[in-house]
Amino acid sequence: MVVLDGVNKRFGALHVLRDIDLTVARGEVVAVIGPSGSGKSTLCRTINRLETIDSGAITVDGRPLPEEGRELARLRAEVGMVFQSFNLFAHKTVLENVTLGQIKVRRTPREKAERTARALLDRVGVGGQADKYPAQLSGGQQQRVAIARALAMEPKVMLFDEPTSALDPEMVNEVLEVMRQLARDGMTMIVVTHEMGFARSAAHRVVFMADGRIVEQAPPARFFGSPRSERAKDFLSKVLHH
Repeated sequence: MVVLDGVNKRFGALHVLRDIDLTVARGEVVAVIGPSGSGKSTLCRTINRLETIDSGAITVDGRPLPEEGRELARLRAEVGMVFQSFNLFAHKTVLENVTLGQIKVRRTPREKAERTARALLDRVGVGGQADKYPAQLSGGQQQRVAIARALAMEPKVMLFDEPTSALDPEMVNEVLEVMRQLARDGMTMIVVTHEMGFARSAAHRVVFMADGRIVEQAPPARFFGSPRSERAKDFLSKVLHH
């Protein structure tokens, strides 16, 4: 579903992605973990062209990433993205936030868009908040609305860039549970996260990055049980509290 082939990205002198090769199958959940500054978020952002790449190739569902214009808008509709900060429109209600893309990009009639939006808000557990504004919701509720908004575009892939890092600890689980349910439903997901419990329980594969490279990738049981690289062993010794 998603293929990165020899992808490189620089910010000036900083080489943030180095020869990245990654293939994600349809229905697969891949957790991308690693220390800060390892290139995880940049990797995520290249897949829907929020960041351009310097060399290499990226395809989604067999098609190369478009450069710009209408084709790029269409791709972004097919590749849902959920950010650290919820990026909801503050002056629009929850319902309006979830219907906007359907109406503007997908050209869905408003009535149908609203039906879809209400069903998705129910699905992520915030159906009762449809007429409120984002500022009236908790962080966990806002992030679940952001997930519903991405799902409303019927994406082929969902990208999550540290979706729980801006949340209070007690709100983290409600968002992770929505993501676990999406995984169980067969959504193709690439999740940049520091939630090791989620990576262990919901991912089919863990991709460990450091210094702009994919150092190691393996099923969760193998990665957490017996990491092969010294870099991964060192990282896990710092983040896993026994």
